Amino acid sequence: MRDLGVGFGFLIKGQRWVFGRGRWFGIGLLPGLITLVLYAGALVGLGYGADALVAWATQFADDWSSPWLGLLRNTLTVLVFVFGLFLAVITFTAVTLLVGQPFYESLSEEVERTEGGTVPESGLPLWRELWISARDSVYVLLRVGLYAILLFAFGFVPVAGQTVVPAIGFCVTGYFLAEELTAVALQRRGMVLKDRLALLRGNRMRTLGFGVPLGLAFMLPFVAVFLMPGAVAGATLLARDLIGEEAADDDDDDGDEEEEEADDAEPSGVPEG
Repeated sequence: MRDLGVGFGFLIKGQRWVFGRGRWFGIGLLPGLITLVLYAGALVGLGYGADALVAWATQFADDWSSPWLGLLRNTLTVLVFVFGLFLAVITFTAVTLLVGQPFYESLSEEVERTEGGTVPESGLPLWRELWISARDSVYVLLRVGLYAILLFAFGFVPVAGQTVVPAIGFCVTGYFLAEELTAVALQRRGMVLKDRLALLRGNRMRTLGFGVPLGLAFMLPFVAVFLMPGAVAGATLLARDLIGEEAADDDDDDGDEEEEEADDAEPSGVPEG
């Protein structure tokens, strides 16, 4: 339980970091706003075109009598829009990170700079980083989609389908959300997707403590836009903690203190008496 609190603490620290630095909050806000406008346009288009899409897909029912034809097509129209909204929610973070790669990379580097130590560099050109991010995001989204299908099927199980399954769903969403966000800092250190997933699995409770509350908040698109800069900052702090960089810095400080104490304890070379 303590690790859950630690993970949530990094989320709060990230929000405090950006809100205390208005310039970086504005920089981190821009990609989310761009993505929100794109998604809003797509959903409006889907809302207008869903009727025609359903009518084209259900031509076999043109001869059905009322009210069955209207009931079928109205139900399918709602389902199409709900499915589109679901896709928008689960892909929002990945698309925003892809759109804002240079912005979030700069923000993450500034977080590391304020934390002390050297800022790692991937050494890769921007187009290569964008390609890797897009490829990894597609892989993650496919895995999330597989989990979504399985959880949807188990959702029909009485009692467990209405209690346990939604809780597992939030955990899956939070876990992969944390993976996408920490990838900004970890990919800069040369960690591939397989290694990043292994790192998060080894610190599952800390990862869930960060990702699950954020996933719940991201269900509201406008909230997601305003929390995104702090989420990237918090994920950078979480990534540093998971790979032990902060602990290494602390060990160095302790070593310096021990050396100073040893120097103080050495005899001055002047004989007593």
